[in-house]
Amino acid sequence: MTQDTLAGKHALVTGGGSGIGAAIARALAAAGAEVTITGRRATALETVAGDPSGRIFAAAMDVTDEAGVIAATAGAVEARGPVAIHVANAGIAEGAAIHSSALDDWRRIMATNLDGAFLTIRESLKSMRGLDWGRVIAVSSIAGVKGLKGATAYTASKHGLVGLVRGLSEDYLGSGLTFNALCPGYVDTDIVTRNAAAISARTGMSASEAEAVMIGANRHKRLITPEEVAEAALWLCGPGSGSVNGQAVEIAGGQV
Repeated sequence: MTQDTLAGKHALVTGGGSGIGAAIARALAAAGAEVTITGRRATALETVAGDPSGRIFAAAMDVTDEAGVIAATAGAVEARGPVAIHVANAGIAEGAAIHSSALDDWRRIMATNLDGAFLTIRESLKSMRGLDWGRVIAVSSIAGVKGLKGATAYTASKHGLVGLVRGLSEDYLGSGLTFNALCPGYVDTDIVTRNAAAISARTGMSASEAEAVMIGANRHKRLITPEEVAEAALWLCGPGSGSVNGQAVEIAGGQV
């Protein structure tokens, strides 16, 4: 993809201050898009917005706050035009046995991973619906296509995310808008570091042993880079991608 392939297109990436979201934002900007990144941590957002392309812009947003999502999306549209590419990436990854989970824990995960995607996609569609080309990409997980041991709520939220894009793909069939989910395995981000610490505290194994368990869960026995996920997102926005719709694209080093 060339540096002007996405010129003139406005992309909105939630959770764009780090990890997968930041990598996707940089890839889209490198392809010519103007990219609004959102998140709750202003410092992280501003760091990514300092990209040499000059095409990444930060906007504060908590995806669990409906009023905030509405206002931030409207502000981005006013500043940079209709959202042509929406990447629903904001999420949290936490594990806990269901019998020891509180309802508040369940609701917190659903509020970010599923409700947040619903709200942000809904608001972006308000401007995207007026275009003849659009891309909605939800960053799910291998937990969106299989059960993840010890993470029932997370698994349910990521399955729900795949269902959301599949339902939307049917609603907008033939419109020029496509809806797909990316389902990566364990990615080399801060989430892996935090999960390794949590597993260590829960099981007594060392952090390095816990990380090795996650690495071993990827079929090619290494962590996936955020840039690999970003390249998959870029492909879904590139030429010839219009017939890829309603799919859960697995990025896991092999068959899940």
